[in-house]
Amino acid sequence: MSKKTAFITGITGQDGAILAEILLEKGYRVCGVRPYLPVDDTERLYSSPQDVELFHGDMSDGASLIRLLEKTKPDEIYNLAAMSHVQVSFSMPEHTANVNAIGPVRILESMRTLDMKDVRFYQASSSEMFGNAPAPQSESTAFAPCSPYGTAKLYAYWMVRMYRDAYGLHASNGILFNHESPLRGEQFVTRKITKAIGEFVIGRKEPLKLGNLEARRDWGHAKDYMLGAWMMLQQSKPDDYVLATGETHSVREFVERAFEYAGRPIVWHGAGERETGHDKFSGQMLVTIDAELFRPKEIHCLIGDSSKARDALHWAPKYSFDDLIAEMVEADVPKGIRKKIYG
Repeated sequence: MSKKTAFITGITGQDGAILAEILLEKGYRVCGVRPYLPVDDTERLYSSPQDVELFHGDMSDGASLIRLLEKTKPDEIYNLAAMSHVQVSFSMPEHTANVNAIGPVRILESMRTLDMKDVRFYQASSSEMFGNAPAPQSESTAFAPCSPYGTAKLYAYWMVRMYRDAYGLHASNGILFNHESPLRGEQFVTRKITKAIGEFVIGRKEPLKLGNLEARRDWGHAKDYMLGAWMMLQQSKPDDYVLATGETHSVREFVERAFEYAGRPIVWHGAGERETGHDKFSGQMLVTIDAELFRPKEIHCLIGDSSKARDALHWAPKYSFDDLIAEMVEADVPKGIRKKIYG
């Protein structure tokens, strides 16, 4: 029996690297699309580059995508490529729409043109589509995006459903709530926090600058969520699923637990933009507030209801909030010091 072939856009990002590892373990042939860059962007891939077939392509170039689909002849397509930083999307709304909204349509239209009705397609949708809709949010919750990122993702979500209904494509949306890992980009708040902790334990003096500490998110581990993405494409019929832990935590809580895990518990002084976090034992200032890091329109509370995925896919997260923090902090603490702290 021949191997299944998976085609992954965004393979050099956190989710792409983790999904590639999962699929390789399941015996897939894995083909990945990466943009052309003058530097090596494959450092996130767990496996050696020989384990995956990498191709240059771009979500803004439909011709490159259709050529790659013709060449690789995939059984499953996972569209994980995106302009993925919500705050940056306010500064680059046109680029965000081109990649996050129209990019998936380019793949769907390529599938329709090539008559790929037997190929299964996964679209990485986002909890950002819900915006400030009342929590908990499920597949039946009305969408109300609060950012160019969320709005672009919502357009792609509806186009997936349209191509599914109009053309019979096996196309599914995974509405994933926030998911992290040690492979998370350093510009994202969770990794920004754990990376700073690793620097503090070796002598960093400059405080970590953060935005809204009260923003609440439903944080899970990317390994759980990428396994869920694969499970969606194993179903006989396409559908849309929320993946979430069902728990919500504030940025403040993430900061406190992460620093405490590293042996640097925080105490807070002041309020609002003048609030600061200090090492409980040494008094060193560890955290300050930077108003420039607040979003123009903030989402206050995201918490997902993944009952449908738990019932239909038998999916459930294996990693707890504390497990996630521990893994990320330990990964960012230098190895020599890590042994002294954690044994």
